[in-house]
Amino acid sequence: MKYQLILIFSLLLSISGFGQETKQRFSLQEAIDHALEHNRTIKNAYSNIQIAKQTVRETTAQGLPQVNGAIDYTTNIKTPFDTANLDPDSPFLFLYPKHNMSPSVSLSQLIFDGGYIVGLQANKVFLSISQLAKDQTLNNVETMVVSAYNNALFTQESVIIMKNNIFVLTNNLNETAEIYKNGLVEEEDVEQLQLTLSNLELNLKNMETLHTISMGYLKFLLGIDSDGTIKLTDSLDSLIMENISLELINTTHSVSNNLNYKMADNDVLSKKLEYKLERSKQLPTLTGFINSSYLGYSDHFSNYFKKEQEWLFTTTGGVSLKVPIFSSFQGRARRQKSKIEWDIANTNLKETEEKLKLDFKTAKNEYVLAIDTYGNKQKNLKLAEKIENKNTIKYKEGLVSSFDLRQAQMQLYTSQQEYLQAIIDVINKKSELKNLLNIKK
Repeated sequence: MKYQLILIFSLLLSISGFGQETKQRFSLQEAIDHALEHNRTIKNAYSNIQIAKQTVRETTAQGLPQVNGAIDYTTNIKTPFDTANLDPDSPFLFLYPKHNMSPSVSLSQLIFDGGYIVGLQANKVFLSISQLAKDQTLNNVETMVVSAYNNALFTQESVIIMKNNIFVLTNNLNETAEIYKNGLVEEEDVEQLQLTLSNLELNLKNMETLHTISMGYLKFLLGIDSDGTIKLTDSLDSLIMENISLELINTTHSVSNNLNYKMADNDVLSKKLEYKLERSKQLPTLTGFINSSYLGYSDHFSNYFKKEQEWLFTTTGGVSLKVPIFSSFQGRARRQKSKIEWDIANTNLKETEEKLKLDFKTAKNEYVLAIDTYGNKQKNLKLAEKIENKNTIKYKEGLVSSFDLRQAQMQLYTSQQEYLQAIIDVINKKSELKNLLNIKK
């Protein structure tokens, strides 16, 4: 039974570990979804929305009934005369008691305030600004995750290609070295291959370092601890087919859906409300109130805790009206200032609209160019592989020099990197275009 329990416990641990490991495998879309849920910047963006909601509640509560309690206590340390020698019914004992306590409760209600009305209107705009900031954060993080994921794949596949190139080149070098020993080739042939191999090995170390860095940055964006382990399940070849979309290029999109446009539009609304707020300060403010209080006086403080203590109860009510009359033209200057800021916001909105139209065209053109470049680099890679293969055969047959072979090899290595970079550019350009158009999927 003991060994059976150990076996079952070990099995449960292995299943648990397998489940945890599975969660750390990400396709590009899974990485985006994980980042949108766990990225720390996004979490703060959602927290800022909650702060905005609480600020809205705070502003709204200012116009609701306000209840306050107070206890005022005074003691006459020195009186104009000795109260101990006065008659108990003397009015001076009321005027100068040894102890005086007055608990009170007040209720106030804002009846009319133009600034409060404008504040209620501004609440919606204020909350909308926070939500737009959150949406912009989501878009930016998604774009960064796509770029980081692609960079990680780029360095990962570059490492694989370089290792394969090193393996092939090492075999060629060994064969050439043996041929050189037999005096059939010159020493320069061996040196050319050694030079190429040395550069490849150095580039491999550099690419492995870049891969480690890119994976670390991707984990940072996903909200995963730096000591965690993740595996990328997509490949660049699979992603390129998913990211070539002519529909995205040909579809007409409204500028008003762009987040920058929405934020500029909200800025116009907020500046308009600021102008209305300054104008509302010319209006009177009316507040109603009710105060209830007790007044008790005694020669001894301990009497306040006895039933025999007498309390005088009063209740008062009224309204308070404040009317602005003259502020030495300060109000007029503030109104003119807010009106100018409103005009500037309208101008900025128009400028944002025109700039976004240009940005849309530029982003679409860059996306089309990236697709065309990918097609060109794909063809170039096939040609470079063909040329390198022919030169390798000719070199072994003694028809070309080692210098010619090295040129063909370098051309192949360059074409391999350009092909991978072309894939990265297509995916990134599409992501940037989607961000600009504010397309979620």
